Amino acid sequence: MGTAHPAQPLPTTALPKANHRRVATAAALASAVEWYDYFVFGIAAALVLGDLYFPAGSPTAGVLASFATFAVGFLARPIGGIVAGQLGDRRGRKPMLVLALTLMGLATTGIGLLPTYETIGVAAPVLLVTLRVVQGIAVGAQWGGAMLLATEYAPEGKRGVYGSVVQLGVPIGVVTANSVFLLAGAFTSDSAFAAWAWRVPFLIGLFVLVLAWYIHTRVEETPEFRQAERALAEKEKAEKSSPLRTIMRDHLGTVLLAGGSFAVNTATFYILITGVLDYTTRELDMKRGAVLTVSLCVSLTQLVMIPAAAALSDRIGRIRIYGFGAAGIALWAVPMFLLIDTGSLLWLAVGTFVASCFLSIMYGPQAALFAELFTPEMRYTGASLGYQIAAVFGGGLAPFLMVLLLETTGTSMSVSAYIIGLAVIALLSIKVLADRARSR
Repeated sequence: MGTAHPAQPLPTTALPKANHRRVATAAALASAVEWYDYFVFGIAAALVLGDLYFPAGSPTAGVLASFATFAVGFLARPIGGIVAGQLGDRRGRKPMLVLALTLMGLATTGIGLLPTYETIGVAAPVLLVTLRVVQGIAVGAQWGGAMLLATEYAPEGKRGVYGSVVQLGVPIGVVTANSVFLLAGAFTSDSAFAAWAWRVPFLIGLFVLVLAWYIHTRVEETPEFRQAERALAEKEKAEKSSPLRTIMRDHLGTVLLAGGSFAVNTATFYILITGVLDYTTRELDMKRGAVLTVSLCVSLTQLVMIPAAAALSDRIGRIRIYGFGAAGIALWAVPMFLLIDTGSLLWLAVGTFVASCFLSIMYGPQAALFAELFTPEMRYTGASLGYQIAAVFGGGLAPFLMVLLLETTGTSMSVSAYIIGLAVIALLSIKVLADRARSR
C-alpha cells in the first residue's frame, strides 16, 4: 500500500477575494445545515425516539434500539463517501455537494413527518431506519464536497484556516440543533414535546434545499478540480482506472491511517453530545434542559477554538497540532467522567469543556490535513473514505457502546477506557503519517 503525496496548491490567490469569501461562506453554510439535520436525530434518539419507535419492556432497551438506529446512519456514510468521491473526482465537487444537501433535506423532513409505532406499527421503525440511512449517505457525500470547495479555493498559506470554516459546521449544527430542541421544550409541556414538538427541529431542516439551490446557481467549480479533470480523463483512458481503484490499489494504507487517526475524535464527540445527554438525564437524574444548555455553551467555544487551531497549523504544521489534540483526549478521558459522575452541572460543564477544547484542536486542521494526503484527481475519494471510516468505527458505535458498557460494567470508567484505546490508535496512526511525511 503506497503513500499519497500532498498536491501542490494552485495559485488561487490570483482569484478575486470576493470569490474566495463566497465559496468559503457557501461551504461553511452547507456543512452547518447538513450537520444540523444530522445532529437533530442524535438528540431525538437520546430523548424520545426510543419510546415512540421502539417500544420495549425497559427504557434501556428502547435507548439501545434508538442508538442502534443512530449508528446505522454512520454505517451508510462510507457509501455516500465512495459514490460521491468517485463522481466528485470525475465530475466536480459542486454537483455532489448539491446532491448531498438535497438528499439530507428530504430525509430529515421525512423523519419529521413520520408516524410513530403506535400509528403504523412495525413500518414506523423500518421507515425511520431507511430515512436514517439516507441521512448517512448524504452526510458521507457532503463533507468531501464542502471541504474541497473551501481548501481548493484557499489562498496560499491559508488552507488550514479555509478548511476550518467547513469544520465549524459541526459546532454550529450542534448549537442550532440544541437551541431548537431547547425552545421546543421550553414552550411545550413534556406530553406535547413527546407528541409533536420534537418534530419541529426536523421540519426546519427543509430549508437546506434553499442552500442547495444557491450553491447550484452561484458557486463555481474549484480551480484544482478543473486542472485535475483533464489529467484524470487521460489517465483513465490510458489505464482504464478510476479514483476508487487507484485509492484501493495504491493508497489504502493512507486511508486507513487517516481513519485510525480520527476515530477517537468522532467517538468522543458523539459520546459528549448524545451519550452523555442520555447518561445524565436517565442515570444521574439531571434536567434535560440544563444538560442541553451546557452542551450548547460548550459547543459555542468550538467556534473560536477550531479556527484558532487551524490557523496555528498553517504556521507550525498540521501533524503537530493534530497529535497534541489526540494526546489531550487520552489524558482527559478519566477526569472527564469523574467530573460528570458528580451530577453537578458545573463539573459537567468543566469536564465537557476541556474535552471539547482537545477535540477542537484536532478538528481544526483535520480538513486541510486530509486534503493534503491525496492528489486532486483522487482527493474527494481518499479524504472522504478516511473520514467516513473514522465515523463508522468511532462516532456511529460510540453512543451505543457507551450504554452497553455502562450497563455491563456499572462504571463510567469503562467508557473512559474505550476513549483511551481509540486515542492510542490515533497517536500510533499519527506517528506513522508523520514518519511518512518526513521520509518524502
